[in-house]
Amino acid sequence: MTAGVRATARIAARGDGSGGTSLPVLESGGPLALRRTRAHGSEARVMIVGAMSGPLGGDHFGVEAEAGDGARLHVGSAAATIALPGQAGGEARYDIRIGVAAGAELHWMPEQLISVRGSDLYVSSGVDVAAGARLVFREEQVLGRAGEEPGRLTSRLTVRVDGKPVLDQELSCGPGAPGGWDGPAVLGGHRALGQLVVIRPEFKREPMAPRLFGEGAALTPLADPAVLVTALAPDALRLRRTLDEALRALD
Repeated sequence: MTAGVRATARIAARGDGSGGTSLPVLESGGPLALRRTRAHGSEARVMIVGAMSGPLGGDHFGVEAEAGDGARLHVGSAAATIALPGQAGGEARYDIRIGVAAGAELHWMPEQLISVRGSDLYVSSGVDVAAGARLVFREEQVLGRAGEEPGRLTSRLTVRVDGKPVLDQELSCGPGAPGGWDGPAVLGGHRALGQLVVIRPEFKREPMAPRLFGEGAALTPLADPAVLVTALAPDALRLRRTLDEALRALD
């Protein structure tokens, strides 16, 4: 891999014993600045702020977020993440590691990731959720800016509940990706794709049934207590609206 910036930001949340959530670890890394924002009830909120452009070719960024027992944590981002080619070229990596303890709740709700022409980014998201924990994980990706062809984007998501795998999928898009990625069996010409993974203990008692949300989104039950919503749209705005609709339907 071409040399580039290496940086990891770390978040750890804990129940404070009085109905709130404390943040004993809030460690920014390189261009990934973490900012605590106003709490929402018992939920602590953290914003990821990009202090520079990127990831560029050769960069290796990471975010680690952990919600301990009794914690309620919401993680968002101040703006979209834009994958850029950089002067040196080479593949960039963005690794996300999330852990949610029993009795804790974590909402991972960043803004979109945009794959710019000429970029090459591999995103790896690993989520470990204990039995009895709650999770909302949102992922949105946009292939190219307006009127622009995308770069190469590969994204892998793995989810484990109580140590058991419930989801392990990988999708590669853009130049150099396996043939057919833009065909009717995969993206069908759309340029915005996203998904929600929602884990709630009540889904084990009352499983969700498969359903559609309009023409471009579907809910698929995973192993209890998880569900997956996948969505395609022509642009980022309509993708967000579709995922918001699906999340409201699950509440």
